Amino acid sequence: MSNKITFSIKVLLCALIALYAVSAAGCKKPATPGVKKMPANQEYSGFLKDYSKLAPNAELEGAVKTYVNTDAQKNLHKYVAVIIDPVEVYLASDADDSKIPEKTRAAAANYFRASLIHAVSEVFPVVDEPGPLVLRLRIAIIGVDVGGTVAAADKPADAAEAVDTAANIGKVGVEAELIDSVTGDVIAAAVDREPLGNGAEIAAGNITRHEKSLAARQAFDEWASRFRTFLDRAHELKGEDIKRADESYQPYGAAPAAK
Repeated sequence: MSNKITFSIKVLLCALIALYAVSAAGCKKPATPGVKKMPANQEYSGFLKDYSKLAPNAELEGAVKTYVNTDAQKNLHKYVAVIIDPVEVYLASDADDSKIPEKTRAAAANYFRASLIHAVSEVFPVVDEPGPLVLRLRIAIIGVDVGGTVAAADKPADAAEAVDTAANIGKVGVEAELIDSVTGDVIAAAVDREPLGNGAEIAAGNITRHEKSLAARQAFDEWASRFRTFLDRAHELKGEDIKRADESYQPYGAAPAAK
């Protein structure tokens, strides 16, 4: 076979391969802009700044891992208020995001944020502006998946709130961290993978009064309550922690050495 024929065959093969690649890419459905998903085969979403310090918390029920900064200058006791950021939503890695529209994701995020404000405000007043004694709560719902078809009878009367497919939160988890609103230092963090929403679905663009979404509301309320319990426990100093905090607390700097 001549070099010329060999070269022509190679060119033809390359063209066919390129054509197949373009065709395959065209068939693949692009991800919806702004939609976040769990990384495939990963335990965490990547939302938190640091997962390495998380550890199982025996004081809390279920699959909860937490971290609390023990530095006396960077612990919960010095803060007097909190900013609660909008809740972020991460879909399951293999979820069809076209079936979980923005209004469904917003319904979950908005209701959960309202539950958090209600649960947390008795511990820390909720404010809008950062400051030297203000925390910022960053929180995400992770693993939201596609649920069942919403029957016409179960759809809300307001067509703008109606969805065709529910969002399943049966295997959803929560990732949260409290950071200093000025420095960005992590003060506390928690990951809750307890499946409190088993069987619960978000079936409307506003789930506040939607009967089909009752189980979802109860799940979000329970997660908010569990986070409040975490704050209550973390806000208590015990035993050696009290001694260590007292010894290390130097608001005006280290005392001058004795002469």
